[in-house]
Amino acid sequence: MHIGKVSGTVVATFKDKVFEGKKLLIVDRLTPEGEPTGHYWIAVDDVQAGVGDTVLVIDEGNSARQVVGMDPAPIRAVVVGIVDEIDIAA
Repeated sequence: MHIGKVSGTVVATFKDKVFEGKKLLIVDRLTPEGEPTGHYWIAVDDVQAGVGDTVLVIDEGNSARQVVGMDPAPIRAVVVGIVDEIDIAA
């Protein structure tokens, strides 16, 4: 599981039927300190996240498919939580 920040959405006219009715988000991967890593995911939104939200992302195909209840499916990453606060002990 990773931490990321939603930076946008993806609109696809033609897509696999698995994605019908599902929002696709662009999520920038963050370090634990909240800094962008330069990597991103296109992830299925399972929690109604929006642009600017800090989120938890599962980035593993089998787990992602279990979360959305579809197997087989062309899904690798799913947003599974919205982060309220990150507290790193010094």
